[in-house]
Amino acid sequence: MGIRDREKAREGWEQVKRDLAAETYKLYVLDEFAYPMHWGWVDTDEVIDVLRDRPGTQHVVITGRNAPDKLVDFADLVTDMSKVKHPMDAGQKGQRGIEW
Repeated sequence: MGIRDREKAREGWEQVKRDLAAETYKLYVLDEFAYPMHWGWVDTDEVIDVLRDRPGTQHVVITGRNAPDKLVDFADLVTDMSKVKHPMDAGQKGQRGIEW
């Protein structure tokens, strides 16, 4: 992961903040967004503040492992998923847009 990845994570978060403020969507899925917070690329306290103070009734789903404890404490719902069976176990290669 390089500087460009950090920049992309920040740019994405900035767009989400604008969309939340404008109440653009009712549902946001920030897929694998726990990682940028875990790595320190996006400030967890800022994320919590933005989510707490969002003007509407938007639902925000954040996925990814290693979610910061502060985020877990703030969240309404937290799940921990583990694989039981996966097509890769049978030799199927990953699919663009699904596994990567």
